[in-house]
Amino acid sequence: MSPQLPLSSPDLDALRALLKTRALALPDLLAGLWDGPWPAFVMDARGQVLLTNGRLQDLMGEVSLKGRRLLPSGKAQELRLVDDQGREHLLQAWVQPLDGGDLGLALLQDHSTELAARERADRMQSEIDQWLDLCPLPALMHDDQGLLLRFNGAFGTLCKRLLPQLPISLQELPPEWRALIAGPAPEAGQEATRNALLAPPGDRRRWMRVRARRLSGPWPRPRTLVMLEDRSAEQDLELAQQQLQTLMDTAGVGLATFQPEAGWSRPGTGAAPTTTPTPGPSPGPVDDAHPRPAPALQGVNREMVEPASRAEYEKLQLALKQQTPTVARYAVRHPEHGLRWLMTRVEIGQLASGQRTTSVLTVDITDHQEAQARNELLQQSLALQTERERAVLDSVLVGIVTVGRQGIEWMNRSARRMFGGDLPEFAGQPISSVATDAPDHPFRQTHYLDDLPEGQAETFECRVVARDGREFWVVGNAVATGGGIDGTRQLTYALLDIERRRQAEAQSQQAQASLSRIIEAAPVGISLHDARTLQVQQINQAAAALAGRPEEELLGASPEALFGIEQAQTIRSDMEFALQSGEVLQREYRLNVRGQARIWDARLLHLSGVQDPGGEPQAEQLLMVATDVTQQRAQEAARLEAAIAQRELLVREVHHRIKNNLQGVAGLLQQIAARRPEVQGVINEAVGQVQAIAQVYGLQVGMSGPLRLRKIVEAVMGSVQRMFGREIQVEVGGALAEQSHRWGLPEAEAIPIALTLNELFTNAVKHGGDAPVRCELQFEAEQVVLRIVNTGQLPAGFDLAQVRGGVSGLGLVRALLPRRSVLLGLTQEGQHVVCELSLWPPGVQLLEAL
Repeated sequence: MSPQLPLSSPDLDALRALLKTRALALPDLLAGLWDGPWPAFVMDARGQVLLTNGRLQDLMGEVSLKGRRLLPSGKAQELRLVDDQGREHLLQAWVQPLDGGDLGLALLQDHSTELAARERADRMQSEIDQWLDLCPLPALMHDDQGLLLRFNGAFGTLCKRLLPQLPISLQELPPEWRALIAGPAPEAGQEATRNALLAPPGDRRRWMRVRARRLSGPWPRPRTLVMLEDRSAEQDLELAQQQLQTLMDTAGVGLATFQPEAGWSRPGTGAAPTTTPTPGPSPGPVDDAHPRPAPALQGVNREMVEPASRAEYEKLQLALKQQTPTVARYAVRHPEHGLRWLMTRVEIGQLASGQRTTSVLTVDITDHQEAQARNELLQQSLALQTERERAVLDSVLVGIVTVGRQGIEWMNRSARRMFGGDLPEFAGQPISSVATDAPDHPFRQTHYLDDLPEGQAETFECRVVARDGREFWVVGNAVATGGGIDGTRQLTYALLDIERRRQAEAQSQQAQASLSRIIEAAPVGISLHDARTLQVQQINQAAAALAGRPEEELLGASPEALFGIEQAQTIRSDMEFALQSGEVLQREYRLNVRGQARIWDARLLHLSGVQDPGGEPQAEQLLMVATDVTQQRAQEAARLEAAIAQRELLVREVHHRIKNNLQGVAGLLQQIAARRPEVQGVINEAVGQVQAIAQVYGLQVGMSGPLRLRKIVEAVMGSVQRMFGREIQVEVGGALAEQSHRWGLPEAEAIPIALTLNELFTNAVKHGGDAPVRCELQFEAEQVVLRIVNTGQLPAGFDLAQVRGGVSGLGLVRALLPRRSVLLGLTQEGQHVVCELSLWPPGVQLLEAL
């Protein structure tokens, strides 16, 4: 390339003129490249630049091109050029010789930005390497694939402990170390922190922290800088402080240490910046010269100390000033917690560095002082408590008797009244003195005093003979204790008079026996079932007769054994429902007894648990009362069938009369049409509609329920054929063609469909000319489609949706059609007009086969 060639004009005319001098034409491709976005110039075979385009001038300015010679080679060649601003540009040149001459076209691409990025990346890599070498903590750099790009000596030392050789990728590290280092990468320029408890080989588990930062730079793949930090020492120190603080808080202990250089400090707070030897924030006393407020009991001054404890407090202050060991107990009046007792201990120590320390330990001994005071009060009140207990026991209705080895020692008022005498009359006598002659009487069981475990009760029920001759029943228990007057064991009897309850139980048993006799003699079936198992517990003769088996076989029987497997599930479900509802549940069951079907009218009632004569709660029961109503239900069914038959007879008669009346009306209208030709067309249309309604009522004579669709179609079709004297061809098809008689119409839909069919058949016959009218019936599984085809032509632009409702023609059809299940379509197919009527459920129903 020539070193001193000025830039030429970049327009296409200059290029065209240059090529013209060489007898060359300007191709469209060359013109597009020359006027394109790339810098370019034209050179001769010797490498001299003959012409440059405007893009090269914009890039370089008005300067001369400098560089080595370029020869046409078809490959990229690198150029370094300096523009008029003194900036260096890195260019890639592609030289392509032009056909038919010795000229070549050079296209250039500026790579100056890439050159600057590479230089900046080299500087950044050098800086990162220097920073990693200076960092004392293990540090590394890796890409997203886990490849280790850089790491310092500290990380290399750590890897030597983890692996036999230095790793190349994070995948070679142990799993727990790999999970910690290669965790989720942060966003570019952001930092993420992760912690984990890891165990280096041959060492205890350590608390490691990782700080990871995503680096942004001119790299093809993102890089992450990671630094590891061993936080085990800080964790251990913090754990020790927390444990010490927790121990002090649990034990109610305050601790503070004074150092001349650092002042007062206590666990968990560090050193306080003071040089005055005061307890500071500890729960101990505070020097009057330097009072410091503290939460709870962590600050005490002379004003808080109770007057009686001032001497101890002054002794403590003197020990703090002279730095001598001492122990002091004193009471303070705290503004928040009231009266508190404290014990403070002062200890003098010396550290390994030779520094002297003063430790102050304060313990809240309020609970101990209060417990000691309570013990003193308790000793004073023991005697009063005994008297109070005796007074309370005298007021209860239960008889209390205390018996020792020498006999009765004490009785309350209820026991004295029960035994018919005062305490002096029974003192020292055995409690068996009021027992009956029965040898196994509970009052004669003297082994209770030695064998009965202390605190365990022995319950009994027996008869007692009072001093006044009364004899009655009592229920009670005996408890062995060790609190006698001389320290020996005692028996304490608690007795309750149950004579009236016994009498009531006897009366209840008599009433229950009477009730059982009534139940047994009742004319209805009664049975009692266990609420948990539903088994029969009691059954009377009437219920056994209904079941058709003896009473002995039915006791303990389950519902399956009592009612049969077919009905047992339903009856069991009703019984469980009655147990939950608590109300009378009435049901009817059809059971087979001795080969005959019987109907039982049953009522179920839940009976809540009551106490038996011994006072024990009885299990809940279910009462079932059943009556055989087979004959009553048969009579009711006969009356109902007779009423239904009479109603159907009346309905058929009404339908027959309506049909006759409608046919009479049709005949009168036909006579009027014969006399009045001018209205004959309108009257004939009305006659057809009346005949269609009459056909429906005629079909209803002799049957009830839905009308058969095919019969309605055939009846209306026959009426139209008779009126116009024309034949309508019928074709039946579809998947259910052989079962077409199963499709039925509800009574409410029958007349509208009949009128619609009459109108459609009439229109087809009237407008179809002499050609025959064809009716196609398609009976499918889901619908019925009726197609009426006749010769004719619909008006241009005919739209059935635009036909207004009326009293005749298609207007009547649109007004009568049930919209929920019927669709009507009227289309032109060649020379025929096709009317399609689709019916589907619930407008039509697929009935059961006849």
